[in-house]
Amino acid sequence: LLPRPHTVVRSKGHFSLASPVLLDDPTHCAQLAAVFAAMRCPFSEKAQAAVRVRLDSTLDTFDYPLEGFPSEGYRLRISPQSIDITAATPIGVIRAAQTLRQLAQGSATPRLECLTITDFPAFKVRGFMHDVGRSFIPIDDLRRQIDLLSRFKVNVFHWHLTENQAWRLEIKAFPQLTSAASMTRFAGRYYTQAEARALEAYARERGVTIIPEIDMPGHSEAFVRAMGFDMQSAQGVAALHTILEEVAAIFPHAPYLHIGADEKRITYPNFLPQMIAKVHALGRKVVVWNPVQGVDLSTLDIDMTQMWSTAGRKIAGKPNIDCRYNYTNHFDVFADLVGIYKSNIYYAPRGNAELAGTISCLWNDRQLSDASAILQQNNFYANVLASAERGWIGGGEAYIEQGGVALPNAGAEFEAFRNWERRFLFHKSTTLAAEPVPYVRQTNVVWRVTDAFPNGGDPQLALPPETEGLKTTYILGGRTYATHRVTGAGLYLRHTWGQIVPALFAEAQPHSTAYAWTYVYSPRPQAAGALIEGYNYSRSERDLAPPSGSWDRMGTQIWLNDSLLSPPRFDNAGKTPISHEDLLLNENFTGRAPQKIWLRAGWNKVLLKLPFQPDGGTRLKKWMFTFVLTDLTGRQALDGLIYSPERVLPSAPSRTSRR
Repeated sequence: LLPRPHTVVRSKGHFSLASPVLLDDPTHCAQLAAVFAAMRCPFSEKAQAAVRVRLDSTLDTFDYPLEGFPSEGYRLRISPQSIDITAATPIGVIRAAQTLRQLAQGSATPRLECLTITDFPAFKVRGFMHDVGRSFIPIDDLRRQIDLLSRFKVNVFHWHLTENQAWRLEIKAFPQLTSAASMTRFAGRYYTQAEARALEAYARERGVTIIPEIDMPGHSEAFVRAMGFDMQSAQGVAALHTILEEVAAIFPHAPYLHIGADEKRITYPNFLPQMIAKVHALGRKVVVWNPVQGVDLSTLDIDMTQMWSTAGRKIAGKPNIDCRYNYTNHFDVFADLVGIYKSNIYYAPRGNAELAGTISCLWNDRQLSDASAILQQNNFYANVLASAERGWIGGGEAYIEQGGVALPNAGAEFEAFRNWERRFLFHKSTTLAAEPVPYVRQTNVVWRVTDAFPNGGDPQLALPPETEGLKTTYILGGRTYATHRVTGAGLYLRHTWGQIVPALFAEAQPHSTAYAWTYVYSPRPQAAGALIEGYNYSRSERDLAPPSGSWDRMGTQIWLNDSLLSPPRFDNAGKTPISHEDLLLNENFTGRAPQKIWLRAGWNKVLLKLPFQPDGGTRLKKWMFTFVLTDLTGRQALDGLIYSPERVLPSAPSRTSRR
């Protein structure tokens, strides 16, 4: 089950799905009916076995007030002759149906294990955001994502519809907004009002709330090109009032309208108060980004804030959504996901009237080729579902600013993440089998990493791990350098956000070199795929690609069995400058086929040399690497491998998951 339910009590017996059942559901939950249809279990009024639904507003599950988000708590009791669902609201019935679907998926025969589940979300907002202003994702793709993610109790789709590059929502009063001439990316691509209205209905049936965003007054160059005037003008304000009226009509069930308000100094008198008043007059509540440049949000009559960056801080007396470190466009595939899963949500184990939850935001400042590349290069499903489980179960030992992104080698945090990974990989091979999902198993990947040696500005300088062999400690210049046992397929020595988010080294100094190594035991000689990065390229940056013949721009080298591995040919190598309009291609492993390597039977030595030598070609000073072995498709971790820097075989080796 994903997310993990709060309470499960198993009992004896099974409920058969091989015979018809009687459905008694006063809520007429379409998702519940769909689950039984998917299980090929028909309904019959003459059936002996029954599925019964009851609403009980006194159901004792955790809840807190957040307008537009009723209680999702439910109790699911399965016995040999009945399935009983008790929920506080009809939304709770949908959540119970989603749990039933997963229970059926996990059974090899058409039956359900008898048990009682009592479940509820710790946080009411567990969402994802697509920036379709800078990109375009076809409406059918959005439908599929909403359907798939709703099965994991993701309940918010934040639809960022307007940007400098394009305005993507049809406005009848101003058809020029969606003209191809006003767009600089994916020209002519937009969503009709009928499509958007239908998508909201589709999402609502699955218990998903759409929050549409019309960003104002910033990120509005497409508006200016189309209209011929700025939002911060009398004409602009009048046009936006008309636009908001249409948006409210397109999304009749959206409790909140998002008006952005970020990254632009507001100069027009009372611009935000006028927009807020207009949204309220339409019977909706207002969301804005937090912070807003030069504005004290506590003085505005807003209804919710969406915290972004380290500057975003909770506004007292208002519900706040925590997205501060949940920008997946900056995530690598492995370590950042660990960080977001381990972290609590804005220092709290549960939601409250001032803390609504979290949304995984995906920004496309740098252009990608298509919708599939957006999902693949941002590890979309794994990141959203790691975040959404934390939002459902709550907890987390520390906020990411203290807990960082490293996976512990053992202990409660490690076991909790390994449990999530196992469940996610099951769904990767079933529910998400047709989706681009680059994440593979990493909890079995173990390294030894040295302290950083000074390299005197020479990233090629051979240091003790090269000249003396692999040891647990080294002495250089009278100083002792330790090594550290670390777990994971992706490791940060210095995080994207420097010392704000802890990584392996508390302080990372340029002109340093660290080494990482492991040994990989293969039961037989075989070809393998290798997912390798020396640097992960954020999908929102204008970074220069690695030069020809290099893994990255800092001089990383990789040896397999003492032979150097040659890097791939990077399609953007040598291109300078790089703009946001230049496609991000194969700089990341998610944009290319896995590296094909050959493993010999027995132990295979993997050694990485990791200089920290920023050359100005990348804005963010990440010091990191990714290395994990897969099948030749890159989709599944390779079966039967053992990673051990000490070359130690388990006493009773077990086959590792291929997923």
